[in-house]
Amino acid sequence: MDTGTGHIRYELLSEVGEGAYGKVYKAREVEGEQRLLAVKKLNVRGEASGFGIPTVMIREVSLLMKMRFFNHPNIVELLDVSALSTSWGLDLTMVLEYIDQDLSTYLSTVPAAGLSRHKIKDVMQQLLRGLDFLHTNMVVHRDLKPENILVSSSGEVKIADFGLARIYSFNAALTPGVVTLWYRAPEVLLNSAYTSSVDVWSVGCVFAELLQQRPLFQGYSEMQQLLKIFEVIGLPSEEDWPADSPISYCIQWGLKCPGTKLLHNLDPDQNHLLSQFLAFTPSRRISAVKALAHPFFTRTSSFSSQQE
Repeated sequence: MDTGTGHIRYELLSEVGEGAYGKVYKAREVEGEQRLLAVKKLNVRGEASGFGIPTVMIREVSLLMKMRFFNHPNIVELLDVSALSTSWGLDLTMVLEYIDQDLSTYLSTVPAAGLSRHKIKDVMQQLLRGLDFLHTNMVVHRDLKPENILVSSSGEVKIADFGLARIYSFNAALTPGVVTLWYRAPEVLLNSAYTSSVDVWSVGCVFAELLQQRPLFQGYSEMQQLLKIFEVIGLPSEEDWPADSPISYCIQWGLKCPGTKLLHNLDPDQNHLLSQFLAFTPSRRISAVKALAHPFFTRTSSFSSQQE
């Protein structure tokens, strides 16, 4: 039994994950609704705790507490948080709503025929609503990927894991090296300045994965990742290359832009929306709120390569 120092009493059931700072457990509420819970136990050992709680922990807790006030259906909810000083360091415990699986696990169970157009629309609409909410509140997630997108057994989609998220302003200096490689926007790979549009790029990569059942760009180094991106979206013009990037433009890196038809097995609406998500220049990338009004979501199409 673990009661923490907060208001929710729970019993740990099993360990479900482990990260750089601690472990995540499945738990059950002891009183009240007896809900299933996700308990994230973070710890800082020894001398490290003398420097205070790591920034990544502070950001995650503070942003989730800010989000909790609005109770958005597509953002994972923080239910309780407690900090405890121990003889060997610091324990920080976060209690969150429990969701059955992440999008990566969900995709691994999809039949060979793939997801229906209706299901892809539903997942993407919920994801974009959550992202629009974050961006409206000046929060950039910076690590959107299937493992950080939760899908409940009833089909609810929720954005989770705010360890790299932060509040941004238009003149904020955001650090490079964020976002898991396969979902990382070109401007981040090029060590250029970036804004919330990095999240839109990541959503585009997730969209392609929903359509294809596999990640779109599977590079194993930053340079290889860039080359794989250019294979699909085409090499941008030298004029579009970010002036502040320490990496010089190279004409040998790929063919010029192929236009709006990025993937050959998609219908026009799917391809057009994907091209809007995966625009090389951040200012030309579609916003989450504008994406929700795209014909892919609003138009009933007779074309479908997947079964409904």
